[in-house]
Amino acid sequence: MDDLEQRRMLGEFLRAHRERLAPAAPAGRRRTPGLRREELAARAGISATWCTWIEQGRDVQASPHTLARLADALLLTRAERAYLFELAGRRDPAEHDAPLAAEAPEALTATIATLDCPAYGLDRFWNACCWNAAAARLFPGWLGDGRQRNQLRFIFLEPSARQLIPDWEDRARRVLAEFRADYSRRFNDSGMRALVDALTAESPLFAEAWHEQAVLEREGGRRRFRHPEDGPLAFEQHSFTPAERPDYKLVVLTPAAAS
Repeated sequence: MDDLEQRRMLGEFLRAHRERLAPAAPAGRRRTPGLRREELAARAGISATWCTWIEQGRDVQASPHTLARLADALLLTRAERAYLFELAGRRDPAEHDAPLAAEAPEALTATIATLDCPAYGLDRFWNACCWNAAAARLFPGWLGDGRQRNQLRFIFLEPSARQLIPDWEDRARRVLAEFRADYSRRFNDSGMRALVDALTAESPLFAEAWHEQAVLEREGGRRRFRHPEDGPLAFEQHSFTPAERPDYKLVVLTPAAAS
C-alpha cells in the first residue's frame, strides 16, 4: 500500500467514526450526520484545520498524542484504536501505560493445563507467568526451582543454562535478537529499559550482543537440550499470541521426530 492510499484510508476511517457519533445537544436540522469536524476538534482539543486535512488525506504528520486525543474523542475500541495508529504509521502512547497484569491470562493457563508436552507463558518482560509440570522438568534451573522467572536472566546469567542448551551462545544471541523485536514496540516502557540496563551490566555476552543491534522475529524450529537427568532431548518449538492479550506469548515444545 502506498502513502497516498494509506492517507486516504485514514481519512475515510476518521470521517466514518466522526459521523457515527451523536452531538451532545443538537440544535435544529443538521446537514452533517454525527459530529461536525469543528465539534470533533473541540472534543479532541486540536485544530479543526488538522481534522479537515487528515480526513482529506493530505500529507500531514499528526503526532502520536494528537492521534490519541482523536481516538479518545471518537470513543474508539481497542481494536479500532490500534487500526487508527497502524494507518497513521504511529505508536500509540497508551500502549506503554498499560499496567502489567497480576495474573496470567486465562487463555494461557487453560491451554497449558491441557498439554502433556512442555508449555509455558511469557509476559511482556519475558517473565514466565505460567507453565506445566513438563516444562518445569525440562527447565529445572528456570521453572523447576523457583529461583529465576525471567527467561533472559535465566539464559544469560544462570550457569545451568549453559549445560542445558548445547548451542548456548548461538541460542542466547538468537533469543536476544527476538527480544529486541518486542523491545522495539515498547521503547517508552521503563520496565523494559530497566531489564536491558540490568542485563547489560551483569552479562558481558548480553552487552556485546545488545550493541550489535540484531533484530529477528520469533520463530519456531528444532530445540535441543542436554538434560541433567533425561539426557539428550529434542523438541519442535511453536509460539502463539493470545488474541485478547498480544503482550503475552504461549510457547509449546512438542517432541521432535527422531532424525
